[in-house]
Amino acid sequence: MAGRIKEEDIALVRERARIDDVVGSYVTLKNAGGGNLKGLCPFHDEKSPSFNVTPARGFFYCFGCQEGGDVIDFIQKIDQITFSEAVETLASKVGIQLRYEDSGAPVQRGPGNQRPRLVEAHKVAAEFYVDQLFGAAEAAPGRQFLDKRGFDRDAAVHFGVGFSPRGGDVLTNHLRGRGFTNAELIASGLSADGQRGLYDRFRGRLMWPIRDASSDVIGFGARRLFDDDRIEAKYLNTPETPIYKKSKVLYGVDLARREIAKGRQAVVVEGYTDVMACHLAGVQTAVATCGTAFGEDHARVLRQLLLDHDQFRGEVIFTFDGDEAGQRAALKAFAGDQAFAAQTYVAVEPDGLDPCDLRLEKGDAAVRELIGRRVPLYRFVLGNVLSKYDLDRADTRIDALRDAARLVISIRDRSKVDAFTRELAGHLGMDEDQVRSEVYRAASRQGTPAASGQAGRPAVGQPGPPGPPAPPGDAAQQPRRADVPSPRDQRYVIEWDVLKVAMQHPALVGVAFDELDDHDFTHPWLAAIRTAMAKAGGPAAAPAAEAWVVAVRDAIGNDPAAAVVGALAVDPLRLGREPDEQYAQALLARLQELTCARRIQDLKSKLQRTNPIERADEYNRMFGELIALEAYKAELRNRAISGAI
Repeated sequence: MAGRIKEEDIALVRERARIDDVVGSYVTLKNAGGGNLKGLCPFHDEKSPSFNVTPARGFFYCFGCQEGGDVIDFIQKIDQITFSEAVETLASKVGIQLRYEDSGAPVQRGPGNQRPRLVEAHKVAAEFYVDQLFGAAEAAPGRQFLDKRGFDRDAAVHFGVGFSPRGGDVLTNHLRGRGFTNAELIASGLSADGQRGLYDRFRGRLMWPIRDASSDVIGFGARRLFDDDRIEAKYLNTPETPIYKKSKVLYGVDLARREIAKGRQAVVVEGYTDVMACHLAGVQTAVATCGTAFGEDHARVLRQLLLDHDQFRGEVIFTFDGDEAGQRAALKAFAGDQAFAAQTYVAVEPDGLDPCDLRLEKGDAAVRELIGRRVPLYRFVLGNVLSKYDLDRADTRIDALRDAARLVISIRDRSKVDAFTRELAGHLGMDEDQVRSEVYRAASRQGTPAASGQAGRPAVGQPGPPGPPAPPGDAAQQPRRADVPSPRDQRYVIEWDVLKVAMQHPALVGVAFDELDDHDFTHPWLAAIRTAMAKAGGPAAAPAAEAWVVAVRDAIGNDPAAAVVGALAVDPLRLGREPDEQYAQALLARLQELTCARRIQDLKSKLQRTNPIERADEYNRMFGELIALEAYKAELRNRAISGAI
């Protein structure tokens, strides 16, 4: 197996792979001022954005869960791969040919470095399938399928739709000819191993490439075309692989992610052709799950793209068929509604048409109108709940009220409870006070205030008052590293500020920083970072931006303090302007003043414990030192004031 990747190649990857572009493929980032970007953390659930990216220094840091690092660290953490795999993944994206230390030859990837090879295999397969769709006679049923659904050649090309040959190993042999091994083909899910060797997993089917947010093909959805297909399932999907996790994948996210962020809206449809129809009709925020129900991980992906938090109100619109299965899907979506701060809606075509059929029968405008006629998901679910009861009978109206009251108290926006209570009274033809009393009783049974706070979703339509599920986590609820120094802790504010300037603007502190020692930092992690800066050559000799941050992190090694290096690189200075040398030197003076004050306090304590008669020489020496320290403190104070610190 080859050795380590050359350090200069790693540095080149860090330089060329812009962290804002890479992170932006997974998270919607908004300008936070001062050259910083902010979004919802992809590593933990949170209600307010605390995830910061600073492109100028190539670092990210989350103040909620304390995850941080450079662009390589981000790929390691988000894809759960090794350092070498992350470097190779990024190198393949930015076109860098990597070399190993021991040979100087281009990298021959080891068996553990799978992602770049699996992504490349899928890219080759996607191109192969497209060529087959438009070049093979046996693909005619696939072309007819698309044509009957209103998709021409340009539409097929735009979405990368292809065709898998009916032969048993046509793609497998094509990929072997491109240098892929049997092990890679099996790991990719493109081939399977049978009694006679490898064979194509997908045969005689219409193929949709499934891409991640960075536009890499990571899997396929395959539609049955031939009656003699031995696999009766209408749709097949790529199995779980190192790069394809169906619970975290949304079809169309590569095309929709920018429009989702821009329009503050996400439309969730049920199939590949529905996504195509929506996009072609002008609803370019449409995505779909891939062979699985919409779940928590899908919601997390959308929240990161929407920048969905308590101060932001976007829209998540679900489209469901009007049949019983569609109603069950709506109930399931409502149960997961708590995952969003955005408002959730449902769009159902009265004739039961999905977006693809709707576009085919009534045109593009009808698809746009379908989304425009969306109704709050709550109202749709309420209608389903009430439809189960005979509202012409007094006894069943009471049953309907009890069932629906539990729905009302689960409304996330507590300010709307009274309005929905009145709405429910209108549906039932009952007195508002009677309905309100039942709502309060339901809230009491569930232990939830009816007009304030946030309730968990009940199991709508089921008998008996269920207890509330645990609410989704946020930054305050996540496990925290107990020893992490907080930049908001007043005890460490100046220490943080000094290290931030030294990290972000090292030239401003220069050689004056070398006068500091670990005694100037009261938190051991911050002291360790100062030591690491000195070990890396000090701010006066710091290399450019990102390289300086990397040098400090490398110098600190495995010390737990490495966790906050990223924070120092991205946390904005508490200054309404660009820092200058006067500000930096005043900040250093303020830090030294605080150290001096602690030494004075210690000395005064010793003097109080020292008998001036019995230990006159020691007492006089300490007293003289105290006078000198007081004078030095006053000097430092004047220097600090000169920089408005």
